Order: sequence, then C-alpha cells, then structure tokens
Amino acid sequence: MRWAVHSLDTPRGTTTLEEFLDGLSDDVAAEAEALVEMLEGHGNKLRLPISKSLGKGLFEARGVTTGVRLFFVFAPGHRIVVLDGYVKKRSSIPARIMARIRRLQANAEEALRNEEGKTRRN
Repeated sequence: MRWAVHSLDTPRGTTTLEEFLDGLSDDVAAEAEALVEMLEGHGNKLRLPISKSLGKGLFEARGVTTGVRLFFVFAPGHRIVVLDGYVKKRSSIPARIMARIRRLQANAEEALRNEEGKTRRN
C-alpha cells in the first residue's frame, strides 16, 4: 500500500515542502523529490541510511549525496506529514533548526488530534 505524503500549509498559500523545494538547486531538489517518492512507496519500512528516528515521533529522510534532509511524522491512514527540510552541512543538526522542526511537529500533531476529534464526532 502506498503512503500519502502531505506537508504543512503556509500563510502564503503554499506548503512547507513546496517552499523548501523551490529554494534548492536542481540536484538537491531532485534528491529531495526522490526521498518523497521513497516515503510514498515504503513509508514506515524505510531504514538507515535513508530514514532515521530522531525520537518522540519525529523522523528524517536522508539524502545520501547532497546532505538534504526531510523531517516528517506519521499520521493515521497511511499518511506522512513532511514538516520541512534542511540541507545539512555538518555532522549535527543545529539546535535552532531542531527547535523549529519540533515546533512544526507540535503544530502538526495538534492539527492531527483536532482532525481525529472531528472524525469521531461525525
């Protein structure tokens, strides 16, 4: 079964994934898009070196040639929510980037809880 990959809406009418991809060079964007396709095709079956748990329900999909990372969470119904991306230039993810991703994760999880509550009431 294929996974549906979604992203967070932005105030500009796009998504965090679209905005991330738009800011990348062609080779990095191609690898990021290949990661999205892997997520769609394999979901929670992906493992290292492609997918890694960052703890507390947060995961990263890792490009092996360009350093591109996509941060995501799993949602009910074979869905994946891509929170944002980052092109990693050093061995660790900077604390400010990680803090922003965790805020996006909290927002996504809140939206998923609200969505689930609406579904149960209907």
